[in-house]
Amino acid sequence: MIPLKRRKVTLSETVEQPKQTCKFPHVCVFILERKMGSSRRAFLTRLGRSKGFLITDTYSLSVTHVVSENNSGDEVQTWLEHQTARDVSSSEHLLDITWFTESMEARQPVPVEDRHRLKVSTKQNVNVNTIQMKSYACQRRTPLKHHNSHLTDALELLAENAGYSENEGRSVAFRRAASVLKALPHRVQTMDELKCLPCLGDHSQRVIKEILEDGTSREVESMRQSEQFQAMKALTGIFGVGVRTADRWFREGLRCPSDLIRTGQQLNREQQAGVQYYDELNKPVTKHEADLIGHIVKEGVGAVLPGAEIQLMGGFRRGKELGHDVDFLITHPEEGKEEELMPKIISWLEERDLLLYQKTTRNSYLEKKDAPGRPPNNMDRFERCFSIFKLQRHAETTGSDGVKPSDQSEASNWRAVRVDLVVSPYSQFAFATLGWTGSKLFERELRRWAGQEKHMSLSSHALYDSVQVSNRNTQHPLLILYNCTFMLFIHEKHLGLI
Repeated sequence: MIPLKRRKVTLSETVEQPKQTCKFPHVCVFILERKMGSSRRAFLTRLGRSKGFLITDTYSLSVTHVVSENNSGDEVQTWLEHQTARDVSSSEHLLDITWFTESMEARQPVPVEDRHRLKVSTKQNVNVNTIQMKSYACQRRTPLKHHNSHLTDALELLAENAGYSENEGRSVAFRRAASVLKALPHRVQTMDELKCLPCLGDHSQRVIKEILEDGTSREVESMRQSEQFQAMKALTGIFGVGVRTADRWFREGLRCPSDLIRTGQQLNREQQAGVQYYDELNKPVTKHEADLIGHIVKEGVGAVLPGAEIQLMGGFRRGKELGHDVDFLITHPEEGKEEELMPKIISWLEERDLLLYQKTTRNSYLEKKDAPGRPPNNMDRFERCFSIFKLQRHAETTGSDGVKPSDQSEASNWRAVRVDLVVSPYSQFAFATLGWTGSKLFERELRRWAGQEKHMSLSSHALYDSVQVSNRNTQHPLLILYNCTFMLFIHEKHLGLI
């Protein structure tokens, strides 16, 4: 059965408005959170209720005034139509935030004037697919090959650069915008085609407009050529180096791995391996090479634990032909037999001189202790091995054109490849499969959708009910398996596999 999860107290519960304090029952206000943020919306809700206004947390047919900030009338109307599947422009006032602030000052609803109203354009021939696009990435089919790489490449570079500044919100915003463009069934030619699409902020639209008009974005090109971007990309490309360490090195004047060697920078064992095999680890890994490693790992797993199952994960499972590392998920149908499996696999690989580096972490997920509370972060806590694999070169590792890479050393008969091995209990294998398939944005959006729309808490270990229900014990034990199967179905549909 679905374990109970400690419930977060919602806004409506913390500031529930007694009916007797409502001074203006004929005016029902809904404050749109889009482009406003939850904190500001919560503040305005408390303010309105303190002055006797009827503020509803959810949009419904009883709403008479819809208040928005920094949105056009078309954007608000499209959002509302997505919620109700009906034309709402004639049944409610679509208002700018100025009406609300003036009403707060007057301590009563002020008359709605033309300057308060959001203008809604007359509907013309608009692409139906564009208007009906879902706001969550996990609800859209996003193909690997799409029509707008000239736009998405620029947005993803901006997202990468924002990540170097540890601006997670900005990075996610650019990736969400890129995800929307990937889902379009056609190549974008004009900005009019992007009207009412979700997740396209002002910054993303400025970049898109400049590329459509000039063929390139000056901001993106300037950022790409900047010393800081190039240095951060080079330093974070070192195995075992994160953004904070790379930023500290950059401020110390270091720009590339060779600078670390020249200055005698003190490195841990993981970083030493990252510098030593830097060039090899930053070469793309082909699907063929991933399959070769898979055959070796499968042989080793079968040798130490017959009956164990192994699955290729990450971008290769999503259908990519190139990747930066190779991920494998391992389990055994008999619960508990997977325990102590990882050390045996590592020993088997080391005996055959197949590992250049390895670091193993134990499974820190204890269901009795951690459930139903949320783990301290979104990272899963399976037993895993971060390794650098020594892949022997064969004739089969040549390129698709039958030619070996020009920079391949004749003296070297092997190359270094990043490989992650993850061991999961069979009871958590479906969730682990979902979590390790990716992409990172899809997993983030799926968790957000599960929480906000389904009131569930999803991780790579389990699916929890976020709401306390008094008769929870009456639910069927297979419900949790059903929900995870449903999540996997959504993922397969998102990848275009079904």
